[in-house]
Amino acid sequence: MKIMSFNTQHCLNYLEQKIDYQIMADAILTCEADIVGLNEMRGAGELEDYVDQTGILSKLTGLENHYFAQAIAFNGKNPYGNALLSRYPLQSAETILVPDPEPKAYDGYYETRCLLKAKLENGLTVLVIHFGLNQDEQESAVKTILANLEEEKCILMGDFNVAPDDKVLLPIRERMVDAGELFAAPKLSFPSDNPTIKIDYIFVSKDIAVTEADIPAIVAADHRPHTAIVVI
Repeated sequence: MKIMSFNTQHCLNYLEQKIDYQIMADAILTCEADIVGLNEMRGAGELEDYVDQTGILSKLTGLENHYFAQAIAFNGKNPYGNALLSRYPLQSAETILVPDPEPKAYDGYYETRCLLKAKLENGLTVLVIHFGLNQDEQESAVKTILANLEEEKCILMGDFNVAPDDKVLLPIRERMVDAGELFAAPKLSFPSDNPTIKIDYIFVSKDIAVTEADIPAIVAADHRPHTAIVVI
């Protein structure tokens, strides 16, 4: 099956700087993805441009099984978080908030994050995460992931906001395999038009075989998508 991790920046067309659901759906369809983890998605809220973006992409792509995981609500009424699209039915899905660091160790921007955890009827557990920008936030995200990992049939993906050699990833690497290890040469994911860094990942439990991985040169959102073909 084809796995895809994609930070959509709330479905904002990166070049035209306007909401564009079709270009996001076309990216997913071009990659022929069966399971898609999405970051920076909006839900239905008070403001006009806060709508069920997950449902819209589900209809446009034909991936009818979907779930939106709210991390925060801007002004208390406008949901924002991660999402999942799947060709396979969902047995269950939940939103697990990543604890905010207290006290905060840095002066940078902090934002509450969440882990989306879904169990599919085909036996897979899928985790979708979006790390914060500060190290203490990232360490909290790793702890939340480790507490929810399954040793078998488990896929973790998302925008981790760290480079591949960052030490914060070591506990995950001890228990999972990075699909990016299959790249014949380094591939970068951000920004999409001229990428300078890889911060998007797909990890799999050690019982899953990864036969192909890629970061295709698709300019839709500000991140390029990351894909992997896996065999269970």
